[in-house]
Amino acid sequence: MTSGTLTVNERSTVAARPRPPRRRIQVGGAASAILLWVYALAALAPLIIMAFNSLRTEKDLANQPLGLPLHPVFENYSHAWSAGNFSTYFVNSVVITVSAVVLGTGVSVLAAYPLGRYRFRGRGALSSYFLAGLMLPIRLGAVPVFYLVNSLTQSLPGVDARFWLICVYAGSGVPFSVFVLTAFFRQLPMELEEAARIDGAGELRIFARIMVPMVRPALTTVALFQFIPLWNDFFFPLVLLKDDQWTLPTGLTRFFGEFEAAHAQLSAGLVITTIPLVVLFLVATKQIVAGLTAGMSK
Repeated sequence: MTSGTLTVNERSTVAARPRPPRRRIQVGGAASAILLWVYALAALAPLIIMAFNSLRTEKDLANQPLGLPLHPVFENYSHAWSAGNFSTYFVNSVVITVSAVVLGTGVSVLAAYPLGRYRFRGRGALSSYFLAGLMLPIRLGAVPVFYLVNSLTQSLPGVDARFWLICVYAGSGVPFSVFVLTAFFRQLPMELEEAARIDGAGELRIFARIMVPMVRPALTTVALFQFIPLWNDFFFPLVLLKDDQWTLPTGLTRFFGEFEAAHAQLSAGLVITTIPLVVLFLVATKQIVAGLTAGMSK
């Protein structure tokens, strides 16, 4: 009987012992990785070719369109910067885009905080109002925006037209930013505010010292999602600004017309336009990922 009991215990011990996991060949994961690398190479290939061509001479490009810059020529950049008026276009792009992003993000965080943290009458209607801004593209209102900016420029001649473009850009990014920031403010624990109020902190201090730092990844994300389309926008600067106030995308059209046969200098101008976006992505990649994946592990 004892031997039978021991046999049963031994069998249960063997049965309960975990089996080593079987190694499975993850064909799907390997195929996905290969496809992603192929897509990355296909997306980076035009940028690499453009950068190489900007460092070559016109004679080298004519003899060998696809080649390495064995003897780099940096005069293409200086010529595009001065003769192509890229210095003015670059400054206009930086001033307009950065100002619009700062203004739009500031307005959005002030609107998203009460929508995400307080309950009041009309909150649903106000949220729907901001949500409607995501459904209607801003270019549908191009004609009334043009007449509005034109009338404001005539009535206030001392105000630069770039200021009105900054206002248009800032307003266009508010709906998306409010939608994202409201969700982030809503998921923050209420105990933080209660503890701060017990310590004697006011509403403004709670907002500035506690809430805003905790949604910093979201602020970075919405700022970048505003910056990229505004930096690349061609339509509104062409419609609302004069020639000497153009940004880089609109300035490229004149540059292409004047230097149509100078392919190396055209490549240099394209590199000048693209570099800020590449640097921005390299610097803020962690913030973008943190902002997009925040709260997914809860």
